[in-house]
Amino acid sequence: MSTVATTSAKEVFDLLHDDLAAIEREFGTDAVSSVSAITEISDYLREGGGKRIRPSLLLLAARSLGYTGRGMIRLGAVVEMVHTATLVHDDIIDAADTRRGRPSTNRTWGNGKCVLVGDWLYMQAFRVALDERNFRVLELLIGLTQQMVEGELLQMERLGKPISEGEYNDLIYRKTACLFEVSMRLGAVLAGADQTTEDAMGEYGRNLGLAFQIVDDVLDLTATEEVLGKPVASDLREGKATLAVIHTLENGSTPAERAAIQKVLSDQNFERVSPEEILRILNRNHSVNYAMQAAFGYSAAAQAALAAVPDSEYKRALQWMPEFVVAREK
Repeated sequence: MSTVATTSAKEVFDLLHDDLAAIEREFGTDAVSSVSAITEISDYLREGGGKRIRPSLLLLAARSLGYTGRGMIRLGAVVEMVHTATLVHDDIIDAADTRRGRPSTNRTWGNGKCVLVGDWLYMQAFRVALDERNFRVLELLIGLTQQMVEGELLQMERLGKPISEGEYNDLIYRKTACLFEVSMRLGAVLAGADQTTEDAMGEYGRNLGLAFQIVDDVLDLTATEEVLGKPVASDLREGKATLAVIHTLENGSTPAERAAIQKVLSDQNFERVSPEEILRILNRNHSVNYAMQAAFGYSAAAQAALAAVPDSEYKRALQWMPEFVVAREK
């Protein structure tokens, strides 16, 4: 990441430091249960860190529209609990061994306990959200949960199969961008914004989330295991076709290249074709660049969605966030 981007990141997180620290405390308090396994697993996940982008978006949306109440701390913890629950369930479904460079929870505690802790975190998020006494908040969270579950099921049905770019965009909206969108909408709802403003904030979150996931999928192919904290090309190994892969399958210069990719997708391993060969094929077809250009397009669309938001340090932070998302290295 460039020095300018690093400096901007520091400025944004300095701007949100106290609020994010309060969210971290709220999350820690909300994730305590009389059942020790719930508390242990929740603490382990929370201590694993993460970028905290989703609660940051909620904070920036709310504050850019003039909100200063405690609701943004509560709901910031809610969106992080929902996000954490999805990670637990994803690791179980993917049979993952690592998460952020550490053993995954399912590897340490087993699938049985972890699926229940993921369920508990979802329900706890809704319980905390009830304190807002706002039906729009609950409507957004219910819709979000349904979208994410549907996305996971759709992805499972399509493992090992080539999918279209449209199907890919639908999947990454449901699995990632929907939570970005809802985080922004929740901030607008807290601020009492009208529907037009809420929709603009939601459009920003949707486009930012799409850019984020496309970059995530590119990094899965191009970054090192040390940087990723998990094996390289995990998506292909799991039979998932991401945007660069889809581009080569639809536009690859030779049938042999397309067949090599399809072998990995179908086999869900690299026994017949190596990750290095797949990356060479993708680069020969300019598919990694194609995916990054798509991410840049969504990034620009996110910034454009903020046109009517009054200028402030919080709006400027939102305008910078898409640049951070596409420039990150992990």
